[in-house]
Amino acid sequence: MSDPSNPSKSLRERLGGTTEERLGKALSELLENPLLTGAIGRAFDAREKASQAQEVAFSALNIPSAADIERLTRRLRSVSNRLEGIEDGVDRLDRALAPSGVEARLSAIEAQLKLLTHKVENALAPSSAAPARPSAGKAAARKAPARKAAAGKAAARKAPAGKAAAGKAAGARAKGAR
Repeated sequence: MSDPSNPSKSLRERLGGTTEERLGKALSELLENPLLTGAIGRAFDAREKASQAQEVAFSALNIPSAADIERLTRRLRSVSNRLEGIEDGVDRLDRALAPSGVEARLSAIEAQLKLLTHKVENALAPSSAAPARPSAGKAAARKAPARKAAAGKAAARKAPAGKAAAGKAAGARAKGAR
């Protein structure tokens, strides 16, 4: 095991092996010692109590604790993420409702409406060509009394028949405006 040509290596191996064993043994004895484990437990308890006392003192002075700052940081990140989502939605709406996009869509809709109107007119024209005259006569007959009434009202407004007639005409106009 030991090489006579290298005496420093064998010394190192002997000291290293025994030192590791002695150190491991000493540490295990320390950890098994109830006095040391009790002291470590009391130190952790004291640390916890000091942390609680610090938090109470900061609270009394209205100074935020590290936990308060951490909660605020998480909340701020959450709000920031929500705001980014809202901004993305607004950007999508802006792109969808851009003037050029809306105008192009409206132009396409108008073209389709013209095409549909033309098709409907063509479809109705051959079948309604013969009965178109009687229905036109009925519409003209319905419009004639309305035209006569409108002409009578216009003539009554133009003809001055004194103050009483003017007052009645103004009252009639006011009622018609309502």
